[in-house]
Amino acid sequence: MAEPEENIGFIILISCVATIGGFLFGFDSGVINGTVDGLQKAFNSDSVGTGFNVASMLLGCAVGAFFAARLADIFGRKTLLVVAAICFIVSAFGSGMSASSGEFIFYRIIGGLAVGAASVLAPAYIAEVAPARMRGALATIQQIAIISGLFLAFVSNYVLAKTAGQSTAEFWLGFQAWRWMFWMELIPASLFFILLMLIPESPRYLIIKQRFAQAEQVLVKLYGEVEGKSHLNTIRESLARFDHRPSLADLLDKATGKVRPLVWIGIGLAVFQQFVGINVVFYYGAVLWQAVGFTESDALQINVISGAVSIAACIVTVLLIDRIGRKPILLIGSTGMAVSLALMVFAFANATVGQGGKLALGDYGTLALVSANLYVIFFNFSWGPVMWVMLGEMFPNQLRGSALAIAGLAQWLANFAITISFPVMLTGIGLAGAYGFYTLGAILSAFFVFRYVHETKGKELEDMKA
Repeated sequence: MAEPEENIGFIILISCVATIGGFLFGFDSGVINGTVDGLQKAFNSDSVGTGFNVASMLLGCAVGAFFAARLADIFGRKTLLVVAAICFIVSAFGSGMSASSGEFIFYRIIGGLAVGAASVLAPAYIAEVAPARMRGALATIQQIAIISGLFLAFVSNYVLAKTAGQSTAEFWLGFQAWRWMFWMELIPASLFFILLMLIPESPRYLIIKQRFAQAEQVLVKLYGEVEGKSHLNTIRESLARFDHRPSLADLLDKATGKVRPLVWIGIGLAVFQQFVGINVVFYYGAVLWQAVGFTESDALQINVISGAVSIAACIVTVLLIDRIGRKPILLIGSTGMAVSLALMVFAFANATVGQGGKLALGDYGTLALVSANLYVIFFNFSWGPVMWVMLGEMFPNQLRGSALAIAGLAQWLANFAITISFPVMLTGIGLAGAYGFYTLGAILSAFFVFRYVHETKGKELEDMKA
């Protein structure tokens, strides 16, 4: 039951503003899906070159996640989110204007810096302002925002390609439709920048910087006079256990000199989220479905459907995560993904080679399509939102910035490896082989969660142990 003075409306409002970073994370990740043909034609790239054009953003993501999480301990969560918003704007404009592959990669890396920063800072900010009893639900809104960004990128790509005739056709002002796909991002990126001016800095950051009066003002506005001051004292006591400001050295156990087990668990969560192959669907969905015989228009439409069911799955997570907990949801998701991926492998393995070298699924087409959407549903019910929720809340205050930096770096490096390898795997071992690897990742993720992950439902951030 909520405290009478708790300002729920304000907490939800500032959480939603932070999640616009997640929306842009999703939009920037998904917009590339419909532009692959345009990039190949514009820059004359082969499968390896196309893979790097698509995956180049992820290098920026890795750097952005690492340095933003660390710099947020120095300059603040809000300040770094503002910098991310500026990078989103620059990247969206520059990607659409690029005249060469090198120029395009440069702007995509800038976008990656923004995506990486938003991916770790938005859930951390939400975790640091939300009450423990509803922290999971509010942090899960981040995943809804990510999927909404993906969904609207897919819709935008589909409408632009449909209106122009195809993604490589000329459209408004003589520019090809695929360029306009990038420029659509300027609208939400500008909105994000403006709204960030209206939210407060994280109170836990303010306390780390010993700006206690400002921290008290924010906490009182969040929780009311009595609870706000109580939170202030609790956080100060938590940080008083350490005799120095947060640093990467905190990730090591002083007694053994080894990396703390909790940090390895965070890295494991981050890496397994990518090894199930979800971003292959996000980044290469159009290519995937064209490879099995669908037209570009049909493939883009399938992406729209996948986006819609993803949002529905995240809404279910919002309703359940603070009731049944994080660990059960992860286990359900791993099991569901393993089964649905195995069914996709079965369908692809039984396909025949049709005209133009494309796979002909025949009677297995429906199985492949249904299994793919079930896979997306299970991911967005579980690993999609819950991994970010846990990374934002599982680390003690002193470790949060540094641990998020390392886990975020690991997540985006794994994302890069999976993404850049897919075009090569597609031409080398085929769809069945590639998805067989992702099936193994899903199976191993279930064992990892069962053995190593501990529940964080309902715990205050100050109660998290290193």
